[in-house]
Amino acid sequence: MRTATIRAAIFIQKWYRRHQARREMMRRCNWQIFQNLEYASEQDQAELYKFFNDLIKHMPQAAGRKNQHHGESIISLLDEKDDMMDELGDTVNAKIEMPIRKSHIDLLIDVFRKKRGNRLHPKYVALILREGAKSLKQLPNISMVSTAVSQQVTVCGDLHGKLDDLLVVLHKNGLPSSSNPYVFNGDFVDRGKRGLEVLLLLLSLYLAFPQAVFLNRGNHEDSVMNARYGFIREVEGKYPRNHKRLLAIIDEVYRWLPLGSVLNSRVLIVHGGISDNTSLDLIKSIDRGKYVSILRPPLTDGEPLDKTEWQQIFDIMWSDPQTVMGCVPNTLRGAGVWFGPDVTENFLQRHRLSYVIRSHECKPNGHEFMHDNKVITIFSASNYYAIGSNKGAYIRLNNQLMPHFVQYISAASQSKRLSFKQRMGMVESSALKELAVKMRDYRDELEDEFKKFDPDNTGCITITNWCYVMEKVTKLGLPWRLLRDKLAPGTDSHMVNYYTTLDLLDTDVILEAEADGTSVMDALYANKASLVAIFNIIDADDSGEITLDEFETAIDLLTAHMPGAYSKEEMLEKCRMMDLNGDGKVDLNEFLEAFRLSDVQRKQQQDENTRRRSEVRASTKPSDPVTELADRISRNTVIVEQDIDPSDCEAKVIKPNKA
Repeated sequence: MRTATIRAAIFIQKWYRRHQARREMMRRCNWQIFQNLEYASEQDQAELYKFFNDLIKHMPQAAGRKNQHHGESIISLLDEKDDMMDELGDTVNAKIEMPIRKSHIDLLIDVFRKKRGNRLHPKYVALILREGAKSLKQLPNISMVSTAVSQQVTVCGDLHGKLDDLLVVLHKNGLPSSSNPYVFNGDFVDRGKRGLEVLLLLLSLYLAFPQAVFLNRGNHEDSVMNARYGFIREVEGKYPRNHKRLLAIIDEVYRWLPLGSVLNSRVLIVHGGISDNTSLDLIKSIDRGKYVSILRPPLTDGEPLDKTEWQQIFDIMWSDPQTVMGCVPNTLRGAGVWFGPDVTENFLQRHRLSYVIRSHECKPNGHEFMHDNKVITIFSASNYYAIGSNKGAYIRLNNQLMPHFVQYISAASQSKRLSFKQRMGMVESSALKELAVKMRDYRDELEDEFKKFDPDNTGCITITNWCYVMEKVTKLGLPWRLLRDKLAPGTDSHMVNYYTTLDLLDTDVILEAEADGTSVMDALYANKASLVAIFNIIDADDSGEITLDEFETAIDLLTAHMPGAYSKEEMLEKCRMMDLNGDGKVDLNEFLEAFRLSDVQRKQQQDENTRRRSEVRASTKPSDPVTELADRISRNTVIVEQDIDPSDCEAKVIKPNKA
């Protein structure tokens, strides 16, 4: 009897360990999908920066001259009156006055926490933004934070438009005060749906408690990033009549946000990280007002751009720590660097610091130690990728700079209503949905590569060849063998019907998700200021028109970023096609119109391809596994919005660790 009991216990133990191992394997696989897709997307955006950088390198005088005028027009925005137009629909009857006091903060929180279309009147939005920019302009590049009076300070990481997480932090940790100061470490907007409310609330907190709230700039405080990741679309949707002026003032807020903070002269707090060339003395001396956008040419007074100081800002905004020694370009993000433990140690010794606090990377538990506890990552947006995907966290540091971490998950009641299997399914379905949307960019190329291994047109290839094609085309670095059952469901353990993969990409669920997204070209066209900047830089002689010779110089730069895409003659022919009136030159209107027509043609071609594939699907019965997977993805990614309750969270205080 005893032997049977022991055998049963061992059997249950083995089963449980296998179950836990499978869970952990899928969790890591889903996490890798989310993170690699995020970095691949940011890499696309970084290509714009590289293009601008090369333009400036070859045409520095034109870049400086053109951007000088742009800077003057932005500065005047702070002197305008708040004569905003009334918006269509209702705005709440909430009056904001200067100076902002705690009563205004309570009012804003009450207005913002209700999701049923509540909007602040645009004149009050503009008032908060303008006053915030004026006040931020007076601050140094590096804010000096002290616990001498408060005996403690709270540091928050990325919020990314997650207003519920910000309200949880303020609810659990209290409003800012002289005894409860905060450092918010960048990336306030984008991705989430309440980025404007987060930005307005943070600026209001800063204006109400200027000695207790410190705002650092992140890599998403940038209009080029906002065009791609949703913030510009959010502002347009909430304030359709006033969005252009509001976005211009938001740019002014961005340019004057401090670049970092130093706590008690011992802890550096920056958004991304450091490099082997990072110098706090140089960063302190930079004229940050030039950098309206970090991904676009900075403003100059006609002088050649100092690319050394520009690189300093890129490194502290975009870099990530790595486990190996050294400092190498961050090829995943396409900007910044990976810095190793030796780089951290040298930097800390050179500046007499104890450790670095940074954000920039989503972590499953909301925080992470690296480099012998000398680099701390803090990330404050819970449920970042999907409901249940990760916890958010903030740090409380005492007078001895010992960190206490508080983890939380906002909207806890939504996940509590779900079973464990449903929660896991929701995260997995969200990961697969994002992956399938990304794969649609390569749909035709995938089909061509698959057919190279299928000369008899059977529709089947080996698993090895399927994995090879997936990685060769997408370059996402994912464990494709583990994903085979999800992206090409079937029963054969050696062969893959690649049409099931292509059918999944053509389902309505994925097509709708693709339509809701924004490509680099969409972002570039939406942010016309970037196109105007490109036009102005290519127009080297400041004539207001681009000649064929000026185009040829720009093409030499383009081919460096798109080798093999088109020949030089083909690109010159496209430039000639921009000359709509046939006068041998291209003015700004013709330049923008060419991009608009290209954008329209691209979308029409997408619609036509979708229509043809729909006809093919209608004429043939789709495979059951694909239909079931698409249905599951659609079911598991629907979340009903409701009013935010800051107390609706699960929170856990972690005992201090020595850093």
